[in-house]
Amino acid sequence: MKKFNPLKKSLQTFIFLLFTSLFFGQKNVSANLTKYMQAQVDINQFSGTVLISKNDTILLKKAYGLADYEWNIKNTTDTKFSLASVTKQFTAAAILQLADKKKLSLTDKLNKFFPDFPKGDSISIHMLLCHMSGLQMDYDELYLSKVAIKQEEVKRHVILKDIITQDDALKHIEKKTLLFSPGTNTSYSNIGYYLLARIIEKLSNTTYANYLKVNIFEKCKMNNSGVITNDELISGKARNYIRSENKYLNNPYINWEFNIGHDGIYSTVEDLALWDKALYGTEILSTEMKKLMFTSYNEQNWGYGFMINPFYNHGHQLIAHDGGFFGAMTSLNRFTNDNVFITVLSNNQSLSHIIAYGLSGIIFQKDVEIPYKHYQTKIDTSLYDKYKGKYGNNIEILKIDNKLYYNSVETEIIPESKTKFFRADNNDRTIEFIDEKSENYNAVIITNGGVKEIVRRSIP
Repeated sequence: MKKFNPLKKSLQTFIFLLFTSLFFGQKNVSANLTKYMQAQVDINQFSGTVLISKNDTILLKKAYGLADYEWNIKNTTDTKFSLASVTKQFTAAAILQLADKKKLSLTDKLNKFFPDFPKGDSISIHMLLCHMSGLQMDYDELYLSKVAIKQEEVKRHVILKDIITQDDALKHIEKKTLLFSPGTNTSYSNIGYYLLARIIEKLSNTTYANYLKVNIFEKCKMNNSGVITNDELISGKARNYIRSENKYLNNPYINWEFNIGHDGIYSTVEDLALWDKALYGTEILSTEMKKLMFTSYNEQNWGYGFMINPFYNHGHQLIAHDGGFFGAMTSLNRFTNDNVFITVLSNNQSLSHIIAYGLSGIIFQKDVEIPYKHYQTKIDTSLYDKYKGKYGNNIEILKIDNKLYYNSVETEIIPESKTKFFRADNNDRTIEFIDEKSENYNAVIITNGGVKEIVRRSIP
């Protein structure tokens, strides 16, 4: 007869309860993620795809909304989306691959590749990668032919795509003045990443698109990723739409010939999950190059193609980048110590970065408010004098003409109760004034994507 072992039995019971707890905990998280995203669809008209995984287990992978509004074609998890500035990390990875092969040095100056570039002898590859070059933000006159210009000029700009050369584009960029002496400050620059793409082409003797295809996409088995061109047909790619008041409009014409390096890549959530997995290994980047990529080099937390521990990280190690360009809104987040991956891709200007923040809050067991419909109510506006002021380091509530504003006159906050307000530009961001004692409102609850944070009033 087998002897009964109470210790072994207790251990078996403990293990059973532990795994049961983990299973149901994960199940509840998945259910909450699903509920949150459905509310984003119902309340905020989210259109796009989402993929969330932890320890290689998928917690949510789902598509919402339409890839084509005119033909009523639904998004699927295989739909390809323009990545906007999430593109930059692939450009940075390509540069680091070339550095690893000793084809360039991160200390190389810009004039090594473009001899006539003004002050090119003081702008390094490193500065371009971490936005410390002093180059201006954009050169949208070359790649955008609507919205920012008058409608009657559109035809002229469309024609320009056939006659502007890469050298013409470079000469145009060279005329832009630097914002500051290179290396002394930080300012986000698409121009810098465009120049990096041009450097990749010079050193590899192939196109930017082909370099990425051979050296990154094929190695990662990212078979549904590539670089957008003016002429190529991309099967299964979502069209982009911009919001105008209460309706959607077609995206403006974009000249993709010059919109590379900082933008221009398309992909799917599944391909991006493969990219995330590859970054844990060394097939794409060596350990040394990854360390360089994931180091913060300035006060804005820029690494190479990524932000390192940005403000919205819940206290967890986060490597991330967001993107936004006329309809395309994207967010890629890697919580490396937790092995959590969250990517949100949208084709109708849904605020993917805020949604991703809310989803990560659910993952990390934060108190997350599900999106709901906000309605304006009338309150005693004499209360506004008690609300106005500075909170924390980054928030100022302004009172102008009997209205309240968040940080600037461009962002009005609208009352839905005596103490709670929602931002006119985004339902997922609310401000609630805390009545502590005798109506001394010395703190606010700031809600971003449903995640709550208490911020105290600054001491004068």
